[in-house]
Amino acid sequence: MRSNGLDPEDYMEPRCVLCDEPYGVVKDVKPIPQQRVIQKMDEYMSRRDYDGAERHLLYWLEEARLGHDLKGELMVRNELIGHYRKTGNKEASLENADRAIALLKELDFEESLSAGTTYVNAATACNAFGENERSIALFEKARQIYEGSKRTQPALLGGLYNNMALTLTAIGRYEEAYALYDRALQKMGSVPAGRLEQAITCLNKAHTLEAEKGMEESEKEIYGLLDRAAELLSEDGGADPGYYAFVLEKCAPGFSYYGYFLKAQELEEKSKRIYERA
Repeated sequence: MRSNGLDPEDYMEPRCVLCDEPYGVVKDVKPIPQQRVIQKMDEYMSRRDYDGAERHLLYWLEEARLGHDLKGELMVRNELIGHYRKTGNKEASLENADRAIALLKELDFEESLSAGTTYVNAATACNAFGENERSIALFEKARQIYEGSKRTQPALLGGLYNNMALTLTAIGRYEEAYALYDRALQKMGSVPAGRLEQAITCLNKAHTLEAEKGMEESEKEIYGLLDRAAELLSEDGGADPGYYAFVLEKCAPGFSYYGYFLKAQELEEKSKRIYERA
């Protein structure tokens, strides 16, 4: 819950690197509070306050850099990749992706689950901005890490498969995309609130069918996927209200595109009511 007062990042400038540290001298790491940074980010996103979210992340990015906190910087860079992807800033999104990947090497994290998450985030951004060949290469790195670890949570695999399938669709590798959509649906079936991700997968799969076969040939299957997505979105499944609102808003244009105008309107209005209560 948002407090009535101001947190330090709301009014303080990041520490000056010359104020208490001689140039060229690296003192002990001063970790940023990663959990609090994420929680505050969620508050901004629950209100769709993208400007506030950017200020928040850039503040903590500078704090991490001045505090020599490479792990904290990696976390913030990953958040910035997604933030700038959502706001359409290609240069900033891919710049943060490049820096995050470089940090993996500096931290010797290249085979870790953190690396898998970073590769997925970077690959998703590359796909969003049309760099599909690079996107596939990054997804393959993430897949090798995720599928090779017993500690990988189903939600991570589900997200990987769903997003990778979109890139495969963009380059015409449809059969591989369908296989990954099916894997994503299966993985998300065992995840709390996974029904929302399953709905997104259904809509993505509908677009892949249209891309491969055309609307006339795939109409029946597409409408079946839309009906399933609508049913999955009827409940939040225990998800955070802000995230539920975000998914409803994200999915509404897909229903409108296929002529489900009333359903699209219903999702948009429901999303708006949730945001207004935040």
